[in-house]
Amino acid sequence: MSGSMTRPSATRLARPCAAVLCAAALLVGCTSGSDEPAASTTGSSSATSSVAAPTSSDQLQNEYQRVVKNVLPSVVQITTDADLGSGIVYDDQGHIVTNAHVVGDAQKFSVTLVTGGNPLDAVLVSSYPAEDLAVIKLSSPPKDLKPARFADSAKVEVGQIVLAMGNPLGLSGSVTQGIVSAVGRTVSEGGEGDGGTGATIANMVQTSAAINPGNSGGALVNLDNEVIGIPTLAATDPQMGAGAAPGIGFAIPASTVTNIAGQIIKDGRVTDSGRAALGITARTVVGDDLQPSGVAVVSVTGGGAAAKAGLKAGDVITKIDTTEISTLQSLTETLAAHKPGDKVQVTYERGGATKTAEVTLGSI
Repeated sequence: MSGSMTRPSATRLARPCAAVLCAAALLVGCTSGSDEPAASTTGSSSATSSVAAPTSSDQLQNEYQRVVKNVLPSVVQITTDADLGSGIVYDDQGHIVTNAHVVGDAQKFSVTLVTGGNPLDAVLVSSYPAEDLAVIKLSSPPKDLKPARFADSAKVEVGQIVLAMGNPLGLSGSVTQGIVSAVGRTVSEGGEGDGGTGATIANMVQTSAAINPGNSGGALVNLDNEVIGIPTLAATDPQMGAGAAPGIGFAIPASTVTNIAGQIIKDGRVTDSGRAALGITARTVVGDDLQPSGVAVVSVTGGGAAAKAGLKAGDVITKIDTTEISTLQSLTETLAAHKPGDKVQVTYERGGATKTAEVTLGSI
């Protein structure tokens, strides 16, 4: 897909803005009249009244309203000194899962429930920028806290109707509607200069539901009242001046959310990320007549995957298996498709010679 990916920036919400709110009318069914008297099964000549059966639009509207009623109370607004975003109630102990870029460097937060009441104090449990996830905890969880229910990511399919719930542009408890447009996307965020964590996240859910600043950390929900992902990114279109591309948003899948959040709650940190790594620090190099473009190894972690395979500082990686590696982003995206323990063929340049090494990937 052309274009770049950028997360909805919570910092933009600190600026005054005007929002034009439009009410969308939902279609309701109607039946055409008839001059013919209704048929009578008893043979009576008296007129028989009838009630029109609910139409499909009635049923869909009822489904939307049911899901909103059941799930929206699990979505919260998170405020720091500079930023504003969304979060999801994870359990009845007061743990809330959100994006790492929502919490930023903050340690304390103000959390507002959709159900109302005074803002609640919360503190950071841990942040894991590599997957752009974080967990915070309410200092005094209310008794009526409603944890969300997370879906089985393997059952998410293209075409499913979904609702995005959060606080876009500071409009608390907003809901937008769309479908699952694709699954299994690997997407890279912008770096710190772009307001992102620089994370490369695999298996993301693409959706047509509107994702705006403030939706980050909220809920992408199916019609079974389950959270299928956390809205995190919106695509940008260079032809639109790097503005958001309508109808192309991305959510971290529920399986990743529960895996990372579960570890943070249990151990206070991520102990098993499941993310593959070469065990290097590196930078992008632009090629010339003497050297191809690629990723230059700046340092090698002792005992790491690259070190065990014989790679050294100064080597320039140009290929992983059959995938060309020309930038650090292309390297991280390629590694995101692998798991620790996978064996890959690394092609690299050293002293003007092309070499290859079989590398058993480690973990972050």
